[in-house]
Amino acid sequence: MVFSSTVFMFLFLPITYIAYICVRSYAVKNALLIIASLVFYAYGEPFAVLLMILSVALNYVCGRFMGNERLKKPVLIIAIVCDLGLLIVFKYLKFILRTANGITGAALPIPAISLPIGISFFTFQAMSYVIDAYKDPSLIEKKFFNVCLYISFFPQLIAGPIIKFSDVAKQFRQRTHTVQKTSDGIKRFIYGLSKKLLIANTMALIADGVFCLQEQFITLPAAWAGAVCYALQIYFDFSGYSDMAIGLGKMFGFEFKENFNYPFASLGMTDFWRKWNISVSTWFKEYVYIPLGGNRKGKARTCLNKCIVFFLTGLWHGANFTFIVWGLMHGALLLLEQYGVIPAKKAKGALSKILVRIYTAAAILVTFVIFRADTLSQGFAVIKSMFVGSLSVLPQTAAAVYSLFSPYTIMMLALGIIFSMPVTKKLKQKFAEKNMAAAAEVISSAVTLVLLALCVLALATAAYDPFIYFRF
Repeated sequence: MVFSSTVFMFLFLPITYIAYICVRSYAVKNALLIIASLVFYAYGEPFAVLLMILSVALNYVCGRFMGNERLKKPVLIIAIVCDLGLLIVFKYLKFILRTANGITGAALPIPAISLPIGISFFTFQAMSYVIDAYKDPSLIEKKFFNVCLYISFFPQLIAGPIIKFSDVAKQFRQRTHTVQKTSDGIKRFIYGLSKKLLIANTMALIADGVFCLQEQFITLPAAWAGAVCYALQIYFDFSGYSDMAIGLGKMFGFEFKENFNYPFASLGMTDFWRKWNISVSTWFKEYVYIPLGGNRKGKARTCLNKCIVFFLTGLWHGANFTFIVWGLMHGALLLLEQYGVIPAKKAKGALSKILVRIYTAAAILVTFVIFRADTLSQGFAVIKSMFVGSLSVLPQTAAAVYSLFSPYTIMMLALGIIFSMPVTKKLKQKFAEKNMAAAAEVISSAVTLVLLALCVLALATAAYDPFIYFRF
């Protein structure tokens, strides 16, 4: 089940929310949310729900051993091996076998294993619980159903953000649930839904048109159109999902941390990774980079650690060499910035900041081309066309790309560029400085109603179009 569907919007969510507010006990509320979450996941993944329950049970049992000084380390190793084993089998086994066949010329059989939606997210979340309980036994959860809700809670189950158990443990037992919080949650949900349906889906039409072209038909304008539109698509797709997850959490009384902070307004790629997919980058920093030694063991070890982290970050996104190269490219850029080869951190004056922003935008667009491409050769062909491609108007390109630029598409492209910057954040600050909170609330409510109407119209005409990050 996806958030941007009529089944979720007009059946699942209203029934779940009405049932939730009709009960007072937090134990009953939590049980209701667990049942709703299992139904939500089983709706599209009936087998995968059993896999998720197995993951919950495994990590709950292993977590209970974290208070035993003699057994906790071997049990932690068992938990991590089992968690990564599930991830490898269901997400990477086919990739490993295909790569082995390609290198050795063997003909190893490729099993017909489907990728369960969200397995990367709920596996990482489960691992973080056991690891944190190992570090801090006060986080050991004795109630199975609290661990179950933590891992399975439907707002962030299949595409994040990844939430640490310590951030929500107290909320399982007690949380505030007010009219204002519900209102804020509904608004945040609608904003996220608008990002997905109105901007991301529109940008996807152009991006898909470019990346479906044969290489000889990807002209310079088409390549840039595909790069820009895909960057906007993935940002509004994933940040939209995160907004919806945070909004749904508020509706049920939970507070989740932000996952995006206008990454396209970054000064350098180091700054980009402080603002892009914050929960995933934080996970790799806390559970991979720091345990490897971080930057505490000299330059050579720091470089190796960052390369490992970004290799794994790329691989986490998908079982394809395109994702691995994307991750390594980002790792290389961060190292070049860290050691001053690219002086992004030294930007002070207006001109130097403009140059750094141009570099950052180019780096984001070029690397996302690799991320989107089906193969490395296709990705590098598009990048080549971005800089030395033909300016000719080819009939094939015009039919696949240029014909899609309707007034509506151009408007969504412009709005996507504008709202990928901290425009709304600055407007809120302006209203607050002028003591116009009431006016801001009225405008916000009016905009929300208009966006909801537009989203309903989009839902009525849209085909099934899942979030990009469902593949991860």
